Amino acid sequence: MSGLLRCGWLQSKAAEQAPLYKKQSAPVAEPFCDHRAMTDSRHNDTIVAIATSAGAGGVGIVRLSGARAAAIGETICGRQLDVRHAHHVGFFDGAGDTLDDGIAIHFAAPASFTGEDVVELQAHGSPVVLQKLVARCCELGARHARPGEFSERAFVNGKLDLTQAEAIADLIAAADTRAARAARRSLDGVFSRRVNAIAAELLSLRVQIEASIDFADEPIDTLVGHALKHRLAAAHAALVQLLHEAQRGQKLRDGLHAVIVGPPNVGKSSLLNVLAGSDRAIVTDIAGTTRDLLREAIRIDGVELLLVDTAGVREGGDAIEREGMRRARDELKRADLAIVVLDARDPRGGMTDIADAIAEVPQRLFVHNKADLLGAPTASNTADTLWVSARTGAGLDTLHQSLRALAIGDQTDAGDGAFTARARHVDGLHRAHHHLGIAQAQLAQEALELSAEELRLSHDALGEITGRIAPNDLLGHIFATFCIGK
Repeated sequence: MSGLLRCGWLQSKAAEQAPLYKKQSAPVAEPFCDHRAMTDSRHNDTIVAIATSAGAGGVGIVRLSGARAAAIGETICGRQLDVRHAHHVGFFDGAGDTLDDGIAIHFAAPASFTGEDVVELQAHGSPVVLQKLVARCCELGARHARPGEFSERAFVNGKLDLTQAEAIADLIAAADTRAARAARRSLDGVFSRRVNAIAAELLSLRVQIEASIDFADEPIDTLVGHALKHRLAAAHAALVQLLHEAQRGQKLRDGLHAVIVGPPNVGKSSLLNVLAGSDRAIVTDIAGTTRDLLREAIRIDGVELLLVDTAGVREGGDAIEREGMRRARDELKRADLAIVVLDARDPRGGMTDIADAIAEVPQRLFVHNKADLLGAPTASNTADTLWVSARTGAGLDTLHQSLRALAIGDQTDAGDGAFTARARHVDGLHRAHHHLGIAQAQLAQEALELSAEELRLSHDALGEITGRIAPNDLLGHIFATFCIGK
């Protein structure tokens, strides 16, 4: 293909893609691609599920979605359902007997959550009544929805992108106000728009680089090379910033995996008990009391931490204690943070035994416990070293602040732009960052074909985040974690 033809083809492809990356209002109305082609015939069915929480309540909702939703709803209600009108109706079984009375609303496609015809039957929140309504819907041709199938259909029909769909589950599972706000921002498209903007820039850069390939005899700097390098650097900086914020969003969603480690008898279990607010661990003056892992989930100012107390690491010990130390080392391999507890009276004692064990942990916080036993004033705290007393409580406020800062940063709040993210999002951003770095290096060496290919790989990694590239096995894994009825 000649340079001009290639340039024209790439520019036309960019024009086709461009609307997909423009700033979007929530919900995102344009899918990256036609996901119907990636789904099976089950998406042609009409589905039904109870959309409210399990158990009795004042109101319970049965939700229908699909081509037969309106017909099924009208049969149960015994009347026509006007679009977007709340009708006070009776709900009838096959014999014409009244199951309950309540509100019925019909949302016509495509102006519904799923993009299909949707009917909601709002009855009294008796589990028996709701199950009978579901059974009646199935008698009339609906089938039970799979977990997350309503949200999956919204994704398939372009009502949400994949990150927004996942944010629904995050919002439902949010344990505090901070996490709920962050999930709401992801649902509103804050994260998606950032990803889309970078993807749009990478596509545009790839267009320009590919258009220059047939002019490779000319130095790249004569072909607006300086501008390309500047834009690549700007895209790289934007991606680094987004990756940093996504990592913080992942910690906000998943919490921090923190392992308490140190020599025997330095107060590791005492520290766990103080942080947990209860006597979760047995505490004695006998070295080696803790033999197995003890886990405790705690929240500090809205941030969840999974604390793991471990056996003291030292040379020797009996067979059970050695097994406990082996498990402690295995746990450290999966940890986000090592809380290294040392005796304030001998802060170097035992460090030789644990240095290798904590070497690969991404973050480390050294806590010098038993500071109350020092005759002289303790040394000053630093960013990674604190002096505390689990017995008297001295320094624990500072410890709480340090743990929170390590989890999501030192801001008082997560910030107006904070959003939730998942491990797969962070992985996608890491891969996009890796390929973009290679693209920069290849462009500097004027290897245009290689640079363009790395830009494609980076662009595709971003596409996996929002669902532009979403194989069925990925979709099945994601939506299977949702609750039924959502």
